[in-house]
Amino acid sequence: MDNWDEIKTAYQVARMGTVSGAADVLGVHHATVIRHIDALEGRLGVKLFQRHARGYTPTEAGDDLFRVAQATDDQFSQLAGRIKGRGTEVSGELVVTSLVNMAPRMAPVLTEFQRLHPDVIVRYLTGERLFRLEYGEAHVAIRAGNAPDQPDNVVQPFVRQSMGLYATRGYVDAHGHPEDIATAKGHRFVSHDVADNRAPFHKWLRSQVAESDITFRSTDVRALEQAVLAGAGIGFLSVLEARANPDLVEITTPREDWSAPLWLVTHVDLHRTNKVQAFLTFLKERSKGWQVL
Repeated sequence: MDNWDEIKTAYQVARMGTVSGAADVLGVHHATVIRHIDALEGRLGVKLFQRHARGYTPTEAGDDLFRVAQATDDQFSQLAGRIKGRGTEVSGELVVTSLVNMAPRMAPVLTEFQRLHPDVIVRYLTGERLFRLEYGEAHVAIRAGNAPDQPDNVVQPFVRQSMGLYATRGYVDAHGHPEDIATAKGHRFVSHDVADNRAPFHKWLRSQVAESDITFRSTDVRALEQAVLAGAGIGFLSVLEARANPDLVEITTPREDWSAPLWLVTHVDLHRTNKVQAFLTFLKERSKGWQVL
C-alpha cells in the first residue's frame, strides 16, 4: 500500500461515520474524502463502506482496514509520545478501561482529572474483554483477578474489589431474611447468565444455591445491579456502593473469597509519559477511600 493519505481518510470515515465528520477531522474538503475512498476501493477491488442516508458503515473489509489503521494510528501516537518525551503538558486522548461496575467510581475521577487538564479527551471503555495495551487500545487498564502477566506491561497493585450479598428492604419484607445461604431455598437470586463466569462471587453463589432459585439472570453487570435495586432478589453489589444505599439490606457478612484484587496496568512504552503518570498519581490519591476492610 503506497498511499497512506487514503488509508488515513478511510480510517477517519469509519471512526466518524460520515464524510463531513472525517473531512472536519482531517481538515480537507469533503470531495477529497470521497475521492480518497473511491481511489482506495478501486485499488483494493473491494467495497470498504456501505453508503446510506445517515452516512457510511464499514463492510467486513472496511472493519479489517479500520482495526489495522487504528492500531497503526495508536502506535504512531505512542511513538510521538516517546519522541516528544517527557514534556510537561497533559493533553490529547486518555484511554482508560475497567469493568463496568467500576463506572460509578471512575466517571467522577475522570471528570475531575479532566477539569484539571482541560486539553485531555477522555475515552472510558468498559466491558469484560481485555483491551490490548500493546496495540494501543488503552493507556491505563484496571483489571481484576490474578496479576496480569502479559509481556511489556507494567502492573501495580491497586485496591481490592469487595462484594457483598444484598437485597432491598422491600424484598426482605416480602420474602424474609434468610439465616444463611444454605437454608435460603425458595429465595430468589440474581446472578450472571453464564454458569462458568469467572467472577469469584458468582462461582460461589452457583455452588451454594439451586439453579432453579436463580430467577433473574443477565450477562450485563449493570442489569444485574439494577435488578437487585429493583427488588428482583438477592444479588451481589459492590460493598462500597451498597453500604451507602439505605434501602439495601446486607444478607450475610461479606466473605474474603468474594473479593478480588484490582491491578493498574500500563504498557511499558507509555508508562512514563506525563499524561499516564499524571493520571495514575491522581487516581491513586482519589481511590484511597475505596478499600473496604
